[in-house]
Amino acid sequence: MNAAAPSIDQLRELTPGVPPFSYLPQTWAWWVLGVLVLLLACLCGALRWHRWRRDRYRREALARLDELAASEGEQRLVALRELPELLKRVALSMPDAPPVASLAGAQWQCFLDQRARRPLPSGFADTLQLLAYAPDATLRRLDTQQANALFGASRGWIEGHHVAL
Repeated sequence: MNAAAPSIDQLRELTPGVPPFSYLPQTWAWWVLGVLVLLLACLCGALRWHRWRRDRYRREALARLDELAASEGEQRLVALRELPELLKRVALSMPDAPPVASLAGAQWQCFLDQRARRPLPSGFADTLQLLAYAPDATLRRLDTQQANALFGASRGWIEGHHVAL
């Protein structure tokens, strides 16, 4: 080993120098812009939180609808009976609280159509009335495809119905 060559033990890490510029904004306009962006972010967060709280009834109804749609056998009959009640409860829970408790038949169908984002099947309210009041034997004759179509239309209405602010 050559005595004139420096050893690796003699190497030292260089200290970082001071940057030639400051990271803080240099003019007052950047401070104003930062405050405006922060206020805008807070406003967006508050609006999303308000919407999330407002739509609580919708989330709970969709969870119940999932339970009803997953039912099998005799529980399917009970689930079909509960479907019209669930839709009526959703309509009554809407933030603008429309007077829907007494609506039935064509008036109920009209209300559902007015609030729906997508068109509902014709006679949807009549089918709901059949589910609520028909004998058990009539409901047992509904095939799985018809029941799934009812649950699908109900899900579409609950997810997408219009709520006036």
